[in-house]
Amino acid sequence: MVICEVTVVRAERLSPSYVRVELAAPELADFGVDGPLLDQRIKLVFPGASGRVPSFAGADESWYATWLDLPVPERAHMRTYSVRDVVGAGADTRVVVDLVLHLAEGATGPGSSWAVDAAPGDRLVLVGPRRGIAFGGIEFDPGTARSLLLAADETAVPAASRILADLPRTARGTAFLEVPHAADVLACPAPPGMDVVWLPRCDGDEHGTPLVEAVRRHFGLGRVAGLVVESVVDPDLWETPTYSSSGEELDGAVTVGHDLAGLYAWIAGESRLVTTLRRCLVGELDVDRRQVAFMGYWRRGVAMRS
Repeated sequence: MVICEVTVVRAERLSPSYVRVELAAPELADFGVDGPLLDQRIKLVFPGASGRVPSFAGADESWYATWLDLPVPERAHMRTYSVRDVVGAGADTRVVVDLVLHLAEGATGPGSSWAVDAAPGDRLVLVGPRRGIAFGGIEFDPGTARSLLLAADETAVPAASRILADLPRTARGTAFLEVPHAADVLACPAPPGMDVVWLPRCDGDEHGTPLVEAVRRHFGLGRVAGLVVESVVDPDLWETPTYSSSGEELDGAVTVGHDLAGLYAWIAGESRLVTTLRRCLVGELDVDRRQVAFMGYWRRGVAMRS
């Protein structure tokens, strides 16, 4: 993997809710994966109260434990993001990341607070994949699926956009992308067979409601009263065809025999939203759990650890 201090060489406010930064460092010459980026995750460590980022000089595979052992003021804040793009080559390689400004919550999280004022010269620490070395962090794996469903709130739109850019031209399906404002609808190239549907929230819309309603309409289901209640939500919900955060056994799943047998669904965003859509697909539509990836990127009102 690549662990290095990076410098912001470009920062751009794309829309009311998104800031795009380009990060540079000589060590990024080795950054990358052996294939498309898709929803590749990386870690960013933001400056702490001192204005400095912790040193990871000489860090190895135990870097995370080493970081946790640091005193809190020195540890600063670590958050997970998706790679939007990689541009340049060699020592001029730049990693592009789109950061969401959670304006409805006051942009109080470390990532949002940093992104509001991001400017060239700012420094961070990046932890990401090195070409030729297994790193993980890619969940999108449709296999031989005949049709695709992508469903993302604003936090997962950068990952969904990268997936759409990397899909083969023969891909078919629908991507539903919910964002806070109409001005957050961004350019999003996709194969001709992929229908990209943007869902800006209107005044009074609860986060996730437009996305749930759009997915339900897509499958011919009626409306529901709202998102599932918080008491039944797993804040760490993460379920793919090969992993379940609940520890549930996945091998016993039975492939469905209806017309959704060729579907692969990738759903990411706030945990209540993801839980609601999981119930829709797996519970109501009887989609085989091996056909889906459900990822709770964040939990509203809860500070994420990393």
